[in-house]
Amino acid sequence: MWKVKRILIIEDDKSIAELERDYLEIGGFSVEIALTGQDGLDLALKDEIDLVLLDLMLPGVGGFEICKAIRIEKDIPVLLVSAKKEDIDKIRGFGLGADDYIVKPFSPSELVARVKAHLSRYDRLIGRDLLSDSIMVRGLRIDQDSRRVFVNSDEMILTTKEFDLLTFLALHPNRVFSKEQLFESLWGFDSIGDVSTVTVHIRKIREKIELDSSFPQYIETIRGAGYRFKG
Repeated sequence: MWKVKRILIIEDDKSIAELERDYLEIGGFSVEIALTGQDGLDLALKDEIDLVLLDLMLPGVGGFEICKAIRIEKDIPVLLVSAKKEDIDKIRGFGLGADDYIVKPFSPSELVARVKAHLSRYDRLIGRDLLSDSIMVRGLRIDQDSRRVFVNSDEMILTTKEFDLLTFLALHPNRVFSKEQLFESLWGFDSIGDVSTVTVHIRKIREKIELDSSFPQYIETIRGAGYRFKG
């Protein structure tokens, strides 16, 4: 059964938030508005939200902090909205897991178009995962139910954490994750050890699945940012 998509707007300027809401509702979406960062974060984490429009300049809890918190818990699209055009803000936003960065002022029709595009892309990715327990990328097959990994039909034996890390990255293709994000997501910051264990696990995974681990075709190192699975 088709379900109306729920959009959360986190924006402290009420007039802007209401304008965005009006256009999105015309586009067929259900829209919630949060005027403070804390209220927005609470809604994003507790409610069944399909996409978040997140302003960066918020009172209290800031946009970057909210983006990071959402990404740790959920994989829904997060679109940053800001009047700031500096590349450093865009780079930081993408590094925290944002899916897009929209600079104010923008046309409402552009906003709706981007929202629809990201929701469509997300649905395709999720649909692939729901229809099959296997992830298949250029000769690499990850069977999630049996927890087995194959490269060109040859089975590779991975440890539990190696399998979890590879699967996590493969389920989020083309997204950059820092070592800190990966450590927190898979080990938890309360675990014994530190983020350097991520580097060790990535190296071991590459040795097992890459034809040449010096020139990886699956897991890329993004200098100064982290790692990305090439989808």
